[in-house]
Amino acid sequence: MKNDIKYLKLLSDRFPNSAQAGKEIILLEALLSLPKSPELFISDIHGEHETFQHMLRNGSGLIRQKIEALFSATLSQQELRRLAALIYYPQEKIQIIKKESPDLALFYTSTIQRLVCIAYEFTTIYTKRKIDRLLSKEYGPIISELLQGEALGERKRAYNERLLKAVAEIGASEQLIVALAEFIRRIAIAKIHVIGDIYDRGTGAEAVVDSLIDYHSVDIQWGNHDIVWMGAASGSLACMANVIRLSLRYGNTDTLEKGYGINLIPLASFALEHYKEDKSLVFNPKINPEELLNESEHWLNRIMHKAISLIQFKLEDQLIARRPDFRIGHRKMLSNINFKTGEIQIEGKVYQLKDTYFPTIDPEQPERLSKEEEDLVEKLSDSFQHSSRLKKHVQFLFEKGSMYHISNNCLLFHGSIPLDEKGNLAQVDLLGKKLKGREYMDFLDKLTREAFSGVVGTPENELAVDMMWYLWAGPQSPLFGKNKMTTFERYFISDPAAHKEVKGYYYQYRDDPATCDTILKEFGLEPQNSLIINGHVPVVVREGENPIKANGKLIVIDGGFAKAYQEQTGIAGYTLIFDEQGKQLIAHLPFESTEKAIADEVDILSSETLYSYSGKPLKVADIRDGDRIKELVEDLKELLSCYRAGRLTERFQPTGN
Repeated sequence: MKNDIKYLKLLSDRFPNSAQAGKEIILLEALLSLPKSPELFISDIHGEHETFQHMLRNGSGLIRQKIEALFSATLSQQELRRLAALIYYPQEKIQIIKKESPDLALFYTSTIQRLVCIAYEFTTIYTKRKIDRLLSKEYGPIISELLQGEALGERKRAYNERLLKAVAEIGASEQLIVALAEFIRRIAIAKIHVIGDIYDRGTGAEAVVDSLIDYHSVDIQWGNHDIVWMGAASGSLACMANVIRLSLRYGNTDTLEKGYGINLIPLASFALEHYKEDKSLVFNPKINPEELLNESEHWLNRIMHKAISLIQFKLEDQLIARRPDFRIGHRKMLSNINFKTGEIQIEGKVYQLKDTYFPTIDPEQPERLSKEEEDLVEKLSDSFQHSSRLKKHVQFLFEKGSMYHISNNCLLFHGSIPLDEKGNLAQVDLLGKKLKGREYMDFLDKLTREAFSGVVGTPENELAVDMMWYLWAGPQSPLFGKNKMTTFERYFISDPAAHKEVKGYYYQYRDDPATCDTILKEFGLEPQNSLIINGHVPVVVREGENPIKANGKLIVIDGGFAKAYQEQTGIAGYTLIFDEQGKQLIAHLPFESTEKAIADEVDILSSETLYSYSGKPLKVADIRDGDRIKELVEDLKELLSCYRAGRLTERFQPTGN
């Protein structure tokens, strides 16, 4: 007996008799022979919900590839584009086609037949029970019959023709097309891996999370821009101030106000009372002026931006003071200002401040919030804590997320693993612990969950909440990966040398195959057939940077999904597809708009990089998921032996009278 009898008893709750255990063994053994299903890896979405929605709708290009493979010999390029657009946006596209088509009956019939053909090609790599889970309740049975007819060909052609005729007679052709298109979109990608940074920059992070919640299989590796929102929802005032500041800095408060119902009117009122005379342009939003409604909105954004920034610096100074174990006392900015001369000393160097208008700072106690600021922070915090949608979304991020994830020999984490100056795993001395590698990541993962789920008010929870801010900006945070966050310097100091943030040693050594091997081994992976996938630092394609590093052992898939980075990177992001053919890295060009995708049938253009194609089609048995299935099969065989030997009693469902 390999397994403890207690484990087998627990397994027997799922498979209470030999018949059910035997049936599962048969199904799992057969599953191992199927081709590997497609996984999509994507990172640094940064609120670009329109582009992300389209990426989901086109299966990162897989749906268009399938259309081309099936119909390029029989359909024109225009017809291929129209069919693709119909799958991506069926309801909207049907309305356009209805106005243009001279023969709607023919359009409905031919479209349904083509969609069934596409759907069938995608389903050939899945089990029936997987397919059944992805079918809609309303039209699932009809689609299932059509798929079976596609498989049987002539033997069931008359049945399918009569079925489609009945659909047309009751006026349900449009609904069936919509259901088929939705099914194709869901089945094109078996699983989505988000390598961090859903939030900030773009205007629709909440819409991105809604889409992920609706997707049938997804995991998330937290990024620094996710963790700061998670910290704000967990009660970190410093994280909350950062979230609001970033939203104002990028002229994007829609996610806060419309997405999550966060009331910024108290901040606007406070800014109008205390900063209406401010003339500094330091806090102008980082967007084109035409993107704001008018000059008044621009001015209000600027003074709100400054007001919350100074509150942020106060809260951060307080946090640093109460957490000496963080070892970043030198980053208390406000206490280093000479308010008489308008100078600040940072790391032994004195700088002149380019803005010295501080109406809410007491020079004697610069980190202390005024009474009005305390009241404002309390109101803002209440607004965050009472946002049911934000709570739901952050709960999802905790349930589906982690500091790192291992999937089919791919090690996924957003930013970095702390390394020392020689490229070895660095031992991090933090909070009285000395940890490195996987152990350190597990420790941070546990603290993060304590911040959200722990007992509020306990010392353990308060420490964990403060750690959320450290993960956002701390020098030993693997999500941040730099020696300091120079937010204050960028606002108040002209010298660009003061703005410099030095990346950790990971970014110096990640091109070294030996370093990648060390990291992979640390996480229990065999280096020869494993891969590290990161996001966080955009790949500057414009300057010739390659996303494939360390002789193919590491891939960075942050290529500028967010519009704010695209001028710098030269592209609009990478995605990685891992399917039966191997790994396909795809560089994407900017997405124009949903309207153009529907009306003009403009897709996201991409250039494929043949990264690591397999010598033979991969089966489920060839990948790490297959190893888990094999292990379960062995456990079930052992359970079956126990039933047959009488070591465990079989249970049967009572039959009805």
